[in-house]
Amino acid sequence: MLKRIVQLFIVITGATVGYLYMPELFSIMDVSWQSWIQSVTGAVVGALILFLLTFWVVDYIVDFLRWVEDTLVRAPVAELLFGSLGLIVGLIIAYLVNNLLQDIDIKVVSQILPIFITFLLGYFGFQVGFKRKDEFLNLFARKDKKLLEEDELSGAAVDPSLIPKEKILDTSVIIDGRIADICETHFLEGTIVIPHFVLEELQHIADSSDGLKRNRGRRGLDILNRLQKDLPVKVEIYDGDFEDVHEVDSKLVKLAKVMDGIVVTNDFNLNKVCEFQNVQVLNINDLANAVKPVVLPGEEMTIQVIKDGKEQKQGIGYLDDGTMIVVEEGKDFIGKTIEVVVTSVLQTSAGRMIFARPKSLEKAL
Repeated sequence: MLKRIVQLFIVITGATVGYLYMPELFSIMDVSWQSWIQSVTGAVVGALILFLLTFWVVDYIVDFLRWVEDTLVRAPVAELLFGSLGLIVGLIIAYLVNNLLQDIDIKVVSQILPIFITFLLGYFGFQVGFKRKDEFLNLFARKDKKLLEEDELSGAAVDPSLIPKEKILDTSVIIDGRIADICETHFLEGTIVIPHFVLEELQHIADSSDGLKRNRGRRGLDILNRLQKDLPVKVEIYDGDFEDVHEVDSKLVKLAKVMDGIVVTNDFNLNKVCEFQNVQVLNINDLANAVKPVVLPGEEMTIQVIKDGKEQKQGIGYLDDGTMIVVEEGKDFIGKTIEVVVTSVLQTSAGRMIFARPKSLEKAL
């Protein structure tokens, strides 16, 4: 159907061109036909010539139109809307500039230059609206937040710092799974934002041929389903993307800047990048270390010695939260559950280490 429409349009175009310009060609050729005969003949000849050309070009035109149609249909509504608004603004500016150029009595400036100006400003306007849509959407979101700052009941102003910011989850913290438990305890306020590019990365991991990666990806998808269906938190999917940025971590940082949100992660490198670019970040590992029970020298505890340590006669045990305990003179107690006395606590970049001695040896001393 589209092919027939294109052919009909080309034939009508050829007939129109022939009707308008073929009589002038007949006059040059000194053909003494009546004017209406020249016009009709020109229309027929023009339609016939372009009709024959359609057999070579119509398929290319149809393919191009279908490509444009598919691109427009697949593009998100926000991208089309802001791209069209940018195009309109660009054309309006081009119209105003071209009006000024009409007063210049130079044919190139007044007739040819406006064509290039119209094309360039229209193109730039579309690109600005299309690629900066996230910033424009953020402007509207900020206006909505300002309206919420007015208390509906008392009319008193609400401190903007009290309004929870959006929490943007990265892939690692979703796969980790502890984010679901944190949300269930209501320690994480505000809307949970899942970017679409993070979902794509999770799906790619879940479809991996590597068994370990596949299980991690599926676990992440299960965590997302739990967040959305079973937990008392508001979860939103961010459909936008940053086509000029390829790395997912870089996209997360840029999205946090656009939304004025907070990145939630357990990735050490992403944590450092966010801090360097002045983006707020919440690290699940930092939270886990902060809530570990405080242990002071002299306290007593019961642990199971699992293996020997690096130094001679050392034994190694672990608390329920994973904290490693180095037991001096504990090699002889491997496989046994004993009471130990804490001698010192060492905080390292990898976590916390507790040094202790068996209580029985302490009494002997």
